[in-house]
Amino acid sequence: MRTSTGSIWLIGLVVTFMLIFVSFLSLTISYNKVFKIKNETLTFIEKYEGLKEGDKGSIALINNYLQYNNYNTMHYCEEGDYGSKNLSSTSLELVSNKREKYYYCVSKRHTEQKNMPNLKDRTKYSVKFFYKFNLPVIGDVLTFEVSGETIDINFPTDKLEYKLNKE
Repeated sequence: MRTSTGSIWLIGLVVTFMLIFVSFLSLTISYNKVFKIKNETLTFIEKYEGLKEGDKGSIALINNYLQYNNYNTMHYCEEGDYGSKNLSSTSLELVSNKREKYYYCVSKRHTEQKNMPNLKDRTKYSVKFFYKFNLPVIGDVLTFEVSGETIDINFPTDKLEYKLNKE
């Protein structure tokens, strides 16, 4: 009787550590996938010098890339950002309701160089993607975000409005 009680405790300990290991592995794999997607998206924006609409624009490339990589996590964006609710679309929509979910968020900001005040039309884009921490038995537990920013782009070619800085 004593050995059976000890082995049950040992089995519980092994199951607990396996659950922790699987959780950590799941979180790491999800983060790596979304980090790669974020970097590739920033590359598309920098290559096309903005977020161009249309079938051959950078938005269509980004959405096709997300579909190809089975990206399906949606979460909330801040008001004033642009987001995509539909990955088959070739345009972004302005976020006006914080309660709607989007696949990713983009904001466009003016940047100024102190040593070059004459060059006023410099832009940076910030992107935000989401990933979920899900466990095999429990399911989705938390949603995290991965964000990044492009380099300065001179004279962007898109028609998105700039986000006002709240500083």
